[in-house]
Amino acid sequence: MLASNVNELKDFAFHIRRETMLQLGHLGFGHIGGAMSVVELLAILYGSAMKVDPKNPQWEERDWLVFSKGHAGPALYSTLALKGFFPKDMLLTLNQGGTKLPSHADRNLTPGVDVSTGSLGQGLSVAIGLAQAFALDRKSNTVYAVLGDGECQEGQIWEAVLYGGNAQLDNLVVFIDYNKQQLDGYVDDINPLGDLQAKWQQFGWHAQDVDGHDLEAIAAAITAAKETRGQSSVIVLHTIKGKGCSFAEGETLNHHMRFTKEQMDAAVAHLEQAREGRS
Repeated sequence: MLASNVNELKDFAFHIRRETMLQLGHLGFGHIGGAMSVVELLAILYGSAMKVDPKNPQWEERDWLVFSKGHAGPALYSTLALKGFFPKDMLLTLNQGGTKLPSHADRNLTPGVDVSTGSLGQGLSVAIGLAQAFALDRKSNTVYAVLGDGECQEGQIWEAVLYGGNAQLDNLVVFIDYNKQQLDGYVDDINPLGDLQAKWQQFGWHAQDVDGHDLEAIAAAITAAKETRGQSSVIVLHTIKGKGCSFAEGETLNHHMRFTKEQMDAAVAHLEQAREGRS
């Protein structure tokens, strides 16, 4: 398992979720649903799996993250701030005039963001191109990519899946945040995706299917992916949109929400109480 200390990673995930809620709460609106569902993945990536250097974000030997569902940027920003890529107080400038933290991730503005994303459907193509370039140059960088399930309804994704499977890039690990919801409602009510693991497998990928909120399961899946040779890898993460935010979790239209300071204060208090109950 990649994770050497599960308790530390659980603590990291808690702080990512809390900082993301405070960040969005300060603004009063934002992409709360998808930001909450990728928290455990980000904790594993930046707490254990990825080679990164917060003091040198452009380190040539670093692993790259293509955060294709770029609208979930607030969770990524919280992770980067907690890792020391930039001061934590910068989080409160989210999506405001002059900010370095726009609604969608931007590599030209935010230290630690490798690729500008958020125009859904394009990130996988970029990730495959990067991984192939590193492989051709015989470099050891691993490329990780995070896709949304609603994004997997885009045609460009499936062109990239076909090419990526044929390219056999064992330096590429793709994650699908399969929280079963998209902007307009439930994926199955709009354009069902079926068995994603089986579909990607048929396209030649090493495909796994895990609980996206189980830190140990995610870590084990990443280990298995990195030990696989001659295949590109995908890990389907079964998650809950809005996970851990009491007023968003379970809501149908929680992709982007407006909320009051009182709602967010209550949600943060609920999160903290839940953590105390676990300790």
